[in-house]
This record gives sequence, C-alpha cells and structure tokens, in this order.
Amino acid sequence: MKTILLTLALAGTATAQTTVEFWHSFGDAKRTGWIQARADEFNKANPGVKVVPSYKGSYNDSLQATILAARQNKAPALVQIFEVGSQLALDSGAFQPVSGIKTVDFSDYIKPVINYYTIGGKVNSLPFNSSSPVLYFNQDLMKKAGLNPKTPPTTYGGLLKACQKIEAAKLGATCFGMSLNGWFIEQWMAQQGAPLLNNGNGRQGRATATNLDSAAAKNIFTFFKTLQANKAFTYTGKLEDWDGSDAIFTNQKTVFHITSTADIGNIRDAAKASGFTVGVGVLPIADGTKRNGVVIGGASLWIPKSVSKAQAEAALDFSLYMTNTKNMADWHKLTGYYPVRQSSIDLLRKQGWFTQSPLQLVAFNQLTKTIPSAATAGGLNGAAIQTRKIIEEGIQKVLAGQSVDAALQETKARADAALNEYNANFK
Repeated sequence: MKTILLTLALAGTATAQTTVEFWHSFGDAKRTGWIQARADEFNKANPGVKVVPSYKGSYNDSLQATILAARQNKAPALVQIFEVGSQLALDSGAFQPVSGIKTVDFSDYIKPVINYYTIGGKVNSLPFNSSSPVLYFNQDLMKKAGLNPKTPPTTYGGLLKACQKIEAAKLGATCFGMSLNGWFIEQWMAQQGAPLLNNGNGRQGRATATNLDSAAAKNIFTFFKTLQANKAFTYTGKLEDWDGSDAIFTNQKTVFHITSTADIGNIRDAAKASGFTVGVGVLPIADGTKRNGVVIGGASLWIPKSVSKAQAEAALDFSLYMTNTKNMADWHKLTGYYPVRQSSIDLLRKQGWFTQSPLQLVAFNQLTKTIPSAATAGGLNGAAIQTRKIIEEGIQKVLAGQSVDAALQETKARADAALNEYNANFK
C-alpha cells in the first residue's frame, strides 16, 4: 500500500511540472543550439518548469501557426514573432502584454528597442533578437579606386560620388548592391524623420494610408533611379534575397553593400575567406536631411493569453533569463544581433569586445543615437507583409526603367488598397 501511495505521489509531482513550449524561427544549428542550452540551464535551476524550444518555420509560418493553435486552445506558452508581425499579433487577440503578467523593470532595455514593442502604453512583448541596417564596404577595392576606407560615404550623394570613382577605376565590380527589401525603405523613411504610415505611423490610431507620396519617399526612389541610370547597382533580380545579395558582396562583385547588423560576423568571415578586409559604416541617408536614427528589426517574445497563469509566468521568467545581461552579451558575440540591454553593452565594453571587434561599434552608436519619435518607433500595420512586398516591387519597377513619379503613384495606390482591405476586418 505504501508503495502504491508513493507511486501516486510521485506521479502527482510529475504532472505538477509547468511545461513551456517555445516556438522560434531559427533553423540553423548555431542559434538553435544556443537557445536549447539556455533552456537546459533554466530547467536545471527551476525543476518545476520545463521549457521545450522548437523550430516552427519562418517568422510568418510561426505566427500563423500560433494564431491557429490559440483558436484551438493549443497555443505554445512562448513564441518568437518578427517586428512587423506586431500589429497582426495584436489584432489576432491571441496574446497578452508581457507587462501585465507581473511587474518587470524594463528600464535596462535599450530605448529604441523597447519603444518599438510598447504600444498603447503597454509592453506587449519582450525584445530578443534585434538588428538594424549598416553599410558594408570592401576596403581593398576602395583603396584601388582611390577612396579612403576610413571615411566611407554617409549620404546618397556621397555614395554616388564614390560610384563615379569606382566606375573610372574599372575594378571589374559594380559599385553597390543590396537585397530589395521593404525593411530598408522603412529605415530610410525613419532616418528622414518621416513616418511610413499615417496616424502617427499606426501608433496613434490604425494606419489607413502610407506616406509614399511624401518628399522622403521620393528621395529614396530617386536614389535607386540614379543608381540604375549610372549602372551603379546590382542585385540577384529576386526580392528579399538576403543570402544572394550577401554573396555578390563577399565574392567581390560589389564595393558597397547594405544589410543587417546581424550579418556582421558571417560577412566578416566570408570576406576573410575571399581575401579582402571588410569595413562597416553608418547607413547612408538622403542628402540635406538630419540623421534621425534607425527602426529596430528582428523579433520579440510574445505570450498567448490562452495559457495558464503558471505557464505565462514561467514563460516570462524564461524570457527574462534568456535576455539577461550576460546572455544577451553572449548572444551578440555569437550572432551579431544587438544585445537588447544597456547593461549588456556595458559588459561588452568592460570585456574589451569593441576593441576586439570594432565593426560592431558603428552599429551600436547608430542605434543608441536614435532620436525617439513616431518615425523611428516603426510603423504598425496589419498588412505589413503584403505592403512590404508592394514597396519592393515599386523599387524593382524603377530599376527596370519606370519613372519615379509613376512608380510611387502606383505603389502608394496598391499599398493603401492593401491597408484598406485589411482594415475592413475591424469595422
């Protein structure tokens, strides 16, 4: 009888354990391994909790799967959602603000990062992997063209002037290349202090129209038109081809390249293998405009409202552990993503990391000097996946020869229609 009672007691203890399923979108061994290691550490220190991380496909796939699971009352306790999925996540009604689960001091999170995920005065999700775009350049090819790698271009005009020297030097490389991605257009709008969307970039009220008829948008489209006219731009021909665009640069087919800070480590290693020294500079901006700063990219950690209170608290505890000072510093070293805490930056400085890896310092300074505003907070748009693609197609048409005015008019009409179609669901 005693044996039976002991067995039942043990069974009761086992079932009392709180399980936290964590769905994320990192399929590579490096980042998946790091997440699993943090879960193992947390589970060992908290025997009443079991965090179970699993790869759930792309950002969009994971978000859609979570919303569907929530409707079936089978949601994971924690999910990684990309930044432009924030409005869609809110509109789904499937998630709860992390600031409402229990009291958390968010003051250590870098302001431009925590500001993005603060909507209606509530911190809806916890920042995790954060990034912004920077300029990469081939120092060796710059020198061959008579350019000084210590002073890379910081404006559109500066880049175009450098392209003239590169063309004259006949290096066998195109001046500039990048992935055609709407994320960069959003960044260039913010750098000019211009919201991408109306109603305070969708933060004072639901966005009903884009600002693609603004002078800021025309500056961006005109930049691409000028590059195309001077044969100074190249890309793979595909939209959002991050890897293909990186390969063009690391194979020394372009001198300048723009992509995410999260790629600094990989690009540095690929450049070394290709036999050249890479440099990193701030994102070049439109001439005659004040540098306002960048919009944070990447993803954050959301907690569904359908999970139990114990699961929600355990999910938040793990999130706070995974994004603590030391872990975010280590995450940054491993991946190139920003550590999302000021204390992590302080720790990296104390460790001499920026002396060892000076490329990263440019990215940090660009982020920390960002001026808080509706523009740099980033646009909230439930149709963001669709409108991003529409903007990318608009740039593609300019590169194919369409006039700037015609491309902007068509792009705005299509993007505004997509917004209106989405918003019709909430009337």
